[in-house]
Amino acid sequence: MPWLPVKKIRKQIKLLLLLVLLTCAAWLTYVHLSLVRQGRALRQRLGYGRDGEKPSGVPAGGAVRAVRATQRAEDSSESREEDQAQEGQDPNAVHFPGGAGRPPPPNLTQQAPRWREEYKGQVNLHVFEDWCGGAVGHLRRNLHFPLFPHTRTTVKKLAVSPKWKNYGLRIFGFIHPARDGDVQFSVASDDNSEFWLSPNESPAAAQLVAFVGKTGSEWTAPGEFTKFSSQVSKPRRLMASRRYYFELLHKQDDRGSDHVEVGWRAFLPGLKFEVIGSAHLSLYTDEAALKMDQVAHVPQSPASHTGAQLPPPEPGADMLRPDPRDTFFLTPRVEPASLENVLEPCAYAPTYVVKDFPIARYQGLQFVYLPFVYPNDHTRLTHMETDNKCFYRESPLYLERFGFYRYMKTDRPEGAEGEAEEVPRRAFLFLSPDDFLDDEDEGELPDSPEPTEAPPPQSGHLVPGPGAPTEAGARAPPTPPMPPSPRDQLTPRRSRALSWAARPLPLFLGRAPPPRAGQEQPPPKVYVTRVRPGLRAPPRAPAPFGRRGPPWPPFPGIFLHPRPLPRVQLRVPPRPSAPRSRRTGGPQATAPRPPTRPQATRAAREDRAPTQGFVAPTADLDSAEARPVTSFLSLSQVSRPQLPGEGAGEDDDVGEEEEDAGGTPGGAASEDSEEAAGPARGGWREDAIDWQRTFSVGALDFELLRSDWNDLRCNVSGNLQLPEAEAVDVVAQYMERLHARHGGRFSLLRIVNVEKRRDSARGSRFLLELELQERGAGRRRLSEYVFLRLPGARADGDVESPGPVPATSARPDGRPELCRPLRLAWRQDVMVHFIVPVKNQARWVAQFLADMAALHARTGDSRFSVTLVDFESEDMDVQQALRSARLPRYQYLRRTGNFERSAGLQAGVDAVEDASSIVFLCDLHIHFPLNILDGIRKHCVEGRLAFAPVVMRLGCGSSPGDPHGYWEVNGFGLFGIYKSDFDRVGGMNTEEFRDQWGGEDWELLDRVLQAGLEVERLRLRNFFHHFHSKRGMWAARSRKGSARSGPERRRAPAAR
Repeated sequence: MPWLPVKKIRKQIKLLLLLVLLTCAAWLTYVHLSLVRQGRALRQRLGYGRDGEKPSGVPAGGAVRAVRATQRAEDSSESREEDQAQEGQDPNAVHFPGGAGRPPPPNLTQQAPRWREEYKGQVNLHVFEDWCGGAVGHLRRNLHFPLFPHTRTTVKKLAVSPKWKNYGLRIFGFIHPARDGDVQFSVASDDNSEFWLSPNESPAAAQLVAFVGKTGSEWTAPGEFTKFSSQVSKPRRLMASRRYYFELLHKQDDRGSDHVEVGWRAFLPGLKFEVIGSAHLSLYTDEAALKMDQVAHVPQSPASHTGAQLPPPEPGADMLRPDPRDTFFLTPRVEPASLENVLEPCAYAPTYVVKDFPIARYQGLQFVYLPFVYPNDHTRLTHMETDNKCFYRESPLYLERFGFYRYMKTDRPEGAEGEAEEVPRRAFLFLSPDDFLDDEDEGELPDSPEPTEAPPPQSGHLVPGPGAPTEAGARAPPTPPMPPSPRDQLTPRRSRALSWAARPLPLFLGRAPPPRAGQEQPPPKVYVTRVRPGLRAPPRAPAPFGRRGPPWPPFPGIFLHPRPLPRVQLRVPPRPSAPRSRRTGGPQATAPRPPTRPQATRAAREDRAPTQGFVAPTADLDSAEARPVTSFLSLSQVSRPQLPGEGAGEDDDVGEEEEDAGGTPGGAASEDSEEAAGPARGGWREDAIDWQRTFSVGALDFELLRSDWNDLRCNVSGNLQLPEAEAVDVVAQYMERLHARHGGRFSLLRIVNVEKRRDSARGSRFLLELELQERGAGRRRLSEYVFLRLPGARADGDVESPGPVPATSARPDGRPELCRPLRLAWRQDVMVHFIVPVKNQARWVAQFLADMAALHARTGDSRFSVTLVDFESEDMDVQQALRSARLPRYQYLRRTGNFERSAGLQAGVDAVEDASSIVFLCDLHIHFPLNILDGIRKHCVEGRLAFAPVVMRLGCGSSPGDPHGYWEVNGFGLFGIYKSDFDRVGGMNTEEFRDQWGGEDWELLDRVLQAGLEVERLRLRNFFHHFHSKRGMWAARSRKGSARSGPERRRAPAAR
């Protein structure tokens, strides 16, 4: 045996191991480079995750087949990892389209169903209708994508143009290459689209190879395959003996010529893309015999679930942020026996109950009052107030023109001297009584060509002299008032009109800068519609009036709706021509100076030279054409019809007046020419931005302007806010009584919710929800109704209330006292029955049952039941769907004939046997919050309260995770009431609302109020009505199908 250097090997064992590792690494690198040159590469198994752990949902056989398939050649240039890095897509990403908080979807489809030869020649097409947006990401937000499309059909080539709007397409199937080789794909569409291709038959291995846009604003013309670089894919090695799964997603908004097409070409120079035809396509599976609720065959690929692993976005609405109210129902409730003797009992009969009071048809909603809520539940749709500002109780036109500047007070600059007292800031529409003249003064002006005397000052206001400053916020120097003439003293005041001569009107935005030293009086200006604060150019002295006569106040009478005014011919003094310049900024606002009427004679006026003057509109208003005025105008810029013999050759068109203004005496002055003239004409200088301008503002609480009336005009405002001091005071009184009763057994942790229903005559009712700490038992939930009784209030209207009612409060200080209202306690364990009529709404029925099952699983509440009234649905087996759903209780009722909502709801209520349970008249397209059962139970009291929650109706393309819409303030279709009360008021009106609906909820509301019940009206957090298509609902046929049906067609009711 040869001798081995064992000792040396032991000493150098680490170096030898390192040498072996380097040799293996070099060999593996060589093998990898060799495979890359052949179009292959060493890849990780698809059956394993990124961390090497095998997912539980992938079978062993499928993993082996996936490994073998991925080892085949499919890319002639780069590896799959490089493609994924460049495209930025994760093929294993999963997304459930229902929104945030939903359970993860099933695993991606690893193996395609069995393929048949008769599948060739067409591919599967799924249509998602009436969904806004132009990006594919908008399509993925659809609640029913990808399992429940609106329509399932087929198409024979990859070029589709239905000529419709607001829809999304999902086209999928197999591609059969004509020959082996490298192939390039390209997609063109209007709007966005994505083309996904798998290297084999498995949908789970699909990769994004080409797309048009991501934001929804990108589009191409038909056949324009090379507009964007992302349209064209890299070369893909395909084999004619195999078939490849593909998926095409397309989203179309409401604009443009809708189309989507996919072309391919061999990877050779000079070849053009050709649309893939039927000879190279085949179905994924045959869906002709399947119903809409059968979705096990629908492939789920990375194309339909991209984006699930992205971090959740920041909530766009405050209502989506966590709130203690959302999960407070999970806290154990304080035993009702512990709270019985905390407050003394008292009769409860509010004055706003309209029992046996005659109510006109559909006028019951005028007797529904809103509660006040503390703390803020953020139900106000602040993210929707960009377009709808009805919460602020301001005119939309006013806000658009002036904004909120009237709530701001500009600070005075430091060291400012000579500031006069500030003029009250008010809009020019809100006039002071001092700004009016007698009718006689107004009537003399347009008819008399002779100059008249200036009017005497009224109410102590002084007439500014010729050289007095007229800036807003500054008064003219005091001068002795002129004694009134005998005529003015004898003439009684009969009516009033606007006065532009008595004093300068204040600016809406506050005071303007004070006049500078050495400045002369600017020409008079007329304040017409809007305010633009800023500096003004150096003015010049006012010119005497021309030969046309004295001025008179423009716009006599009411300023809001002025009579049509004729245009006034303008006369300007000769001036040198100046180059024209386009206005780049608005003029700066100064205080308007009304013209004064000088005391002069006709001879004296005619002896003056023609200067910048002003002629009022004539009395002949019938021949004049109304011209809206929308800016500051100087007196020389107000126009009137041309008088006979004046201004020959002048054009009446406003645009031509601007072009012809060149400084000639007969020329028309325009804004451009005035600006070109510069300071010589005393015009307005361009805007000067003062970055150091500051302002003062007080704290504003617009909630104080709201009342508890059911506001039907504003659909973005939330629940009324209860002042904190009032809520804390009521809670303090209750906790004082609780401590006195139980000796400190309970301590207050926080106030979760307080709801107040106001009655100014007898007192207010409160729902207190407090989180308490019970000694030795943990946290407890207190949720009770209390009544804050006013001193001396009597409940004479409630004859059924037992026990004596004290006439005055027991408190010695006369303050309102808390008591326990009789027969006003809600039950936590009462059964709630959801009544829903349905017909041919498979995707929505499946979604509704899934939501109800999730509600049961997440809350653990089994005290509810779902009753579906089926009007012969043909697109699914509703009864089987109820059996498959994991619901605690359900009931199936089948009716024949047309869909009738009133009859369906009445049939569902009649099927409820327990009269002391709650029935909730529901809709199918509702997204429920987790606390919906608790909210219904709290606001329904037998013989006392019914509940009509306000639902947020989502807009087109909106989802619960990104809610955009409005509160349905007019609808009372979602209604909770005890069955005994429902039977007592007569139930639904099935005779009048037989073949249609729309008003049956208001009619029911009238009878509920007349029966003496209160209707609680509250906006619930995260309570949404999904946007849905109304086409094809309740057996309503499309135009094409209706033409075929002929006389057998039955009229379907219109959708609400």
